[in-house]
Amino acid sequence: MAHKPTRIMAIVNQKGGVGKTTTTINLATAMTAVGKRVLIVDLDPQGNASTGLGLGHKDRQLSSYDLLIREETLKRVTTASFVPGLDIVPSNIDLSGAEIEMVDLPEREFLLRDAIAHAISDYDYVLIDCPPALGFLTLNALTAANTVLVPLQCEFYALEGLSHLLRTVERVKKGLNPSLELQGIVLTMYDKRSSLCGQVVEDVREHLGDKVYDTVIPRNVRVSEAPSYGKPVLLYDHKCAGSVAYVHLAGEMLRRETAPRVQ
Repeated sequence: MAHKPTRIMAIVNQKGGVGKTTTTINLATAMTAVGKRVLIVDLDPQGNASTGLGLGHKDRQLSSYDLLIREETLKRVTTASFVPGLDIVPSNIDLSGAEIEMVDLPEREFLLRDAIAHAISDYDYVLIDCPPALGFLTLNALTAANTVLVPLQCEFYALEGLSHLLRTVERVKKGLNPSLELQGIVLTMYDKRSSLCGQVVEDVREHLGDKVYDTVIPRNVRVSEAPSYGKPVLLYDHKCAGSVAYVHLAGEMLRRETAPRVQ
């Protein structure tokens, strides 16, 4: 039976602190639990996805910077995590200078796409954890990806920032990556005691309909604690509300992925 083409998903929001990295590592962990082979590309200079999977600085001698700028192979820069079936291209501080270095490089928008194009067939999914900015790193993720997942914090200005991001995705689709599509929007840090959170959920669903996942990720102290132990919350406390939500999100995402695509 032929191997299905690897699906590449960029996890994007230009705002920091909305749950991009938490969503990346827990979605990836949940996907491995149902037998998927997953690669995370940590494209954020802060390296939180690498930290969240327990990688110390000694485990990051080669990083996504080397993949993009120094033309190291994907195999050379990939590290196995302690989660079976989950590998990661880690990030380190070198990546903070990549935006400036990319300015003068030919085909600078396609460095990531070209670096991974022929080397990801071992994986079912590649999840790219993007930095909180719409610069060259995020642009590289969008040109490499098939789909975009947007974690959206349940807060007052959520829709305002989202409209800017969706316009950027549309521009990339038109000019650089015609196959790019919006996979979905996941609402994060939901507090059921807050009437504002409820209003944000209502507004986002009204504007974007079925592009918004049914699953909502709650604000949960165990989710916040897990990175300091170098673990996804699914392994830190698999029974907490945050873990249960990420398992549901993974199921919903995989169902969307297998649904027929409307052209």
